Amino acid sequence: MADADNIFLVAPPGLEAFLLAEVQDLGFAGARQDKGGVTITGDLGTVARANHLVRGATRVLLRVASFRVMHLAQLDKRARKVAWGDWLRADVPVTVETVCRKSKIYHSKAASQRISRAITDTCGAPVQAGQTLTIKARIEDDLCTISIDTTGAALHLRGLKGSVGKAPIRENLAALCLRAAGFTGAETVVDPMCGSGTFVIEAAEMACGLAPGRARSFAYQSLAKGTAPPRLPQAQDTPARFFGFDRDAGAFAGANANAKQAGVDGLVSFTKQPISDLQPPDTPPGLVMVNPPYGTRVGDRKTLFALYGTFGKVMRDRFSGWRIGMVTSDPGLAKSTGLDFQKPILFDNGGITVGLYRA
Repeated sequence: MADADNIFLVAPPGLEAFLLAEVQDLGFAGARQDKGGVTITGDLGTVARANHLVRGATRVLLRVASFRVMHLAQLDKRARKVAWGDWLRADVPVTVETVCRKSKIYHSKAASQRISRAITDTCGAPVQAGQTLTIKARIEDDLCTISIDTTGAALHLRGLKGSVGKAPIRENLAALCLRAAGFTGAETVVDPMCGSGTFVIEAAEMACGLAPGRARSFAYQSLAKGTAPPRLPQAQDTPARFFGFDRDAGAFAGANANAKQAGVDGLVSFTKQPISDLQPPDTPPGLVMVNPPYGTRVGDRKTLFALYGTFGKVMRDRFSGWRIGMVTSDPGLAKSTGLDFQKPILFDNGGITVGLYRA
């Protein structure tokens, strides 16, 4: 059986502190920041709540065993002592994935084979590639930690987005960036280059308290100990409104469709227009949140300096009193806005190191 501190919420690298703040706000017990994520205390009911309610995590891992191993025979022996039958069902296939780092056991495929045989021999669960329910083993400094991925498809896949723009920011990253920019849910959010609407829709959902996992299933529902989904909070009324703008007609149409599917179309407004035409809405100042192209996957860097320059000028001339959050991988482009940014918060976005610039 797992220890008390047995649930690990994987964070986007660099944003662990903001995931911790979210988890604490949601009232999860024993929350502490660790390398690569946040650890909490609880049972399968806690696992279910975390999967359905936490916006910023990548996935939720249930740690079921931890032991020292020096060679494959020892791994085989100790893996067979894990109470697999407490968690896995003989009629539900699983996938085993192993990572080996700085350990005497260095062959991850051989390690996965030993763990797979231990699972099949002790509880009868078949092991196959590509299954929703995944066993993750990490052997680092000769310490083997075995976890069950209780999420399945990553948590940024809310099950509510039919349209995806070019190089979009993932929903969990958007939620953490909004938090890092000081968004509390009670203010206007404007995205001048909204693409498929991720920042705007995520902010609207946060404002009215919609659970991010309300429209999808999770791997924990296939475990031996059946756990019903938690009771989810009802949507709350909010006076805040959210605005997205994009010059691309396809992005405009897709953002509208996504907002309707998410059930927040009454709170958001999308307009097709270039950033040079942007004016602040008739609301008190709030937050401008933007993920402009930065020449890595979309756009030519040389041509982007004008775009960033225009963005900066519009912010200075028309958005006095507003806070600004901007995501980009290019410090030179950030500087070209002429805005007085704080030191950026660096994090990983799809394998690219990017910064959240705040002003």
